[in-house]
Amino acid sequence: MIVDPSLLDLLFNGANLFVLPFWTLMVLVPNAKLTRTVMGSLLPFAALAGLYLFLFVTSFSNVQGIEALADPNLNLVDLAALFASPHVTATGWVHFVAFDLFVGRWIYWQGQDSGVFTRHSLALCLFAGPLGLLCHLLTDALWQRFRSSSKSPSQPVATTE
Repeated sequence: MIVDPSLLDLLFNGANLFVLPFWTLMVLVPNAKLTRTVMGSLLPFAALAGLYLFLFVTSFSNVQGIEALADPNLNLVDLAALFASPHVTATGWVHFVAFDLFVGRWIYWQGQDSGVFTRHSLALCLFAGPLGLLCHLLTDALWQRFRSSSKSPSQPVATTE
């Protein structure tokens, strides 16, 4: 199925705009009831997955694309040639946007549960998902280490016998 380029642009831009309110809530007002309610829902991911499914299925109207992905010897040059298509690029981009938001949601809830600061990790995750995840994992490890060291007494507790 050939998708009109203007529809591809609309879907691409729509996916980018669709995720912004979720990121905004998580970064700017993480403790608000609205944020917790909205981020408690999986519906945004269902919507993005539906869009991805549509783009994925329709992007393989080109038989060469299907054959290239089925080739066990697929190399970087062949994959780059596939991404030269705006349709395949839009499909890949929606994949990135959906998974970055999913990881961001995990970071958000992990921070809500443990009390670890997440705003910097979420902001980084919005623009570079894996780096935001790494930042959060490091922040959480430091937070856990700090919390455990502050809970243990600095001097032994005297006992009476």
